[in-house]
Amino acid sequence: MATSKGWSGKILRVNLTTETITTEDTAKYTDFIGGMGFGYKVMWDEVPEGTKSYDPENKIIFGVGPFTGTGIPCSSRTNITSLMPTHNHLIGDSHMGGHFAAELKYAGWDSIIVEGKASSPVWLRIENDSVTIEDASRIWGQGTVQSTADVCSIMGAEAHVAAIGPAGENMVNQAIIITGGSHSAGGHGGVMGSKNLKAIGVKGTLPVYMGGTKEALIDLDRHAMSIIGSNNQHVVPSTPMPWAEYHHNRSRWTARPGLFWGNANPPVETGECPPEDMNSVGLRCQKGVFDHGDIAEDYTTRMGGCQSCPIRCHSQLEVPEAEEYGVSRFAANTCVGWSFPRSIMLKGYKDGSTGRGTKEALIATVVSSNLADDWGLWCNYNQISRDFRYAYDNGILEKVLPAEEYNSIPWDLLEAGDPNFLHEFYRRVSTKEGEFSHLGDGSFSVSKRWNFGDDYYSAATWRLFNPVLGFPQHHSSETAGQVGALINLMFNRDAQCHSHVNFTGSGLPIEVQKEIAGEIWGSPDALDAPADYTRMNPYKANFAKYSIVRNVLHDSLTLCNWMWPLQVSPHKERNYLGDTALEAKFFSLITGIEKTEAELDLDAERIFTLHRALTVKQMGTTDMRNKHDVIADYVFDRDPDVEPFTSGTIKMEREDMEVAKTMFYEAMGWDADTGAPTRACLERLGMGYVADELEAKGLLPA
Repeated sequence: MATSKGWSGKILRVNLTTETITTEDTAKYTDFIGGMGFGYKVMWDEVPEGTKSYDPENKIIFGVGPFTGTGIPCSSRTNITSLMPTHNHLIGDSHMGGHFAAELKYAGWDSIIVEGKASSPVWLRIENDSVTIEDASRIWGQGTVQSTADVCSIMGAEAHVAAIGPAGENMVNQAIIITGGSHSAGGHGGVMGSKNLKAIGVKGTLPVYMGGTKEALIDLDRHAMSIIGSNNQHVVPSTPMPWAEYHHNRSRWTARPGLFWGNANPPVETGECPPEDMNSVGLRCQKGVFDHGDIAEDYTTRMGGCQSCPIRCHSQLEVPEAEEYGVSRFAANTCVGWSFPRSIMLKGYKDGSTGRGTKEALIATVVSSNLADDWGLWCNYNQISRDFRYAYDNGILEKVLPAEEYNSIPWDLLEAGDPNFLHEFYRRVSTKEGEFSHLGDGSFSVSKRWNFGDDYYSAATWRLFNPVLGFPQHHSSETAGQVGALINLMFNRDAQCHSHVNFTGSGLPIEVQKEIAGEIWGSPDALDAPADYTRMNPYKANFAKYSIVRNVLHDSLTLCNWMWPLQVSPHKERNYLGDTALEAKFFSLITGIEKTEAELDLDAERIFTLHRALTVKQMGTTDMRNKHDVIADYVFDRDPDVEPFTSGTIKMEREDMEVAKTMFYEAMGWDADTGAPTRACLERLGMGYVADELEAKGLLPA
């Protein structure tokens, strides 16, 4: 086998039923880049229609891309592709950071295809070319923390582990796969559990080859580092700085003189962090105070993150009082990894406070975060806690739970704001204990089972963006209007797309953003000011398409879509422009295959269109417009006394969103009436075989 550049050149296939382990050549998949693309191609080729998530015929693919392991900033991401264990069992992918991805590459693998089902609990041991299926009976039933420790005690401390907790073992639909203690992929933990696969341990010592020179890579890395911002590519500081023309109080560039990692020994001051000082990039994001308020400064030991990432978005805290509730005083997480656990405490905290910002809130958050990750339970972008609140506030739990079960739940602890309630919540859901555990089934299923009212689907409070598929909004119409709404329609779970919000949330004034939008998407009209929306236009369709295509590209290369693309920069002398061609420049250097920005985007468009084709095949209909791309009523009915397109509201108009769908479908080359890929589109992308199969099933638009 010729030495591959960027890719390792090998894919690992493990059949747990037959206990066979084989190797395949990556070259057969490279038209789909890596990561997500590899996963979709395998699922199209190999998983029969009608397969359910927990069937042995389903597969789960762990994939990395040609960038992983090279040192390109923010490139240690693992994409996990399988059927989503929800009511519809459609294709979906989840993602995790940490060091697992890079270690898999150093072990010589681009992907792991896991198929079949083991007869008893096992874990997968990978040390370069040595791959074995090991007995997991000793670690089955343990939390993710102890399971990871046990695997590392066998493989060595330098190994990296992806594991499930009891939630995954018990095939709770809302279960995670986790690595490194705080890097989790939501939604596919139950698929691993259905295969009796507890964990994958990886240790590698092999090189990653590249097409260009080390010097060229260093130069390009320096260029990327010179325009990179803070978490979510926020490029202005949160407070005024001498070097900054602008600042924004919601920026994640939180560093400032007098702000510390207060629990470090000795404390570390974040400081001014001017953008030209690359040695202070890792101090820009003191996300403890962003996620928890000022109180977190005294408890922040440091910022952690993924291999090859300079930004460090995972705040690592030490809160001794957490030990009083039977968990570790140490916790690490970011974003919803903190806010979901906190939101389980419906009645607030012991001191009477609600929300964040107090010591009691911080204690409860650390307790809950530790429990959620150790049990391996997924929040579904905070939807599980909203489902809990709806059922609790509306007296539904007392109606649907058997009296004995209802009375066994310590509601007094919840009412008192006592974090001990969290043990009950996570254990019951993760072990499928009683009727209460159906909160882990997913929003669509539990809302039908417990007969939630119409207001659950139609009220903005509950944020169920797609009432047909049952997933929540994720930077939807509140983010760039039609652009965010379109992005939230296109996947089969909450939209894990941050390309657009990284841009709109950069902190730059709207006038500057609109000027840059004109450079990238053809007109400043691609972007509206927040809550000051205008009607749909083709430039917004360009913005939405670009955002999704880049999201798919990043999950295939694999890059962090919480940081990339670098559309903007901190530098006034660049007119705050970033470099949208950086992905293509790195790709050409690493793989030795010259690609322009447009050519690489086209490769990602192929992957995204395959996702759409898979969804068409799985749903058995071409009518994506009316059967899949459905928006909850609250998006259109909020602010009843205000007309859409009035300044100050994010209310959308039904007719305009239908226009938006049509413009987006046309931008993708899909059928304008149905939103399904056409033969011409599929053949343009080199997927005539997909068109043939869809046509044979009567699933090509007329």
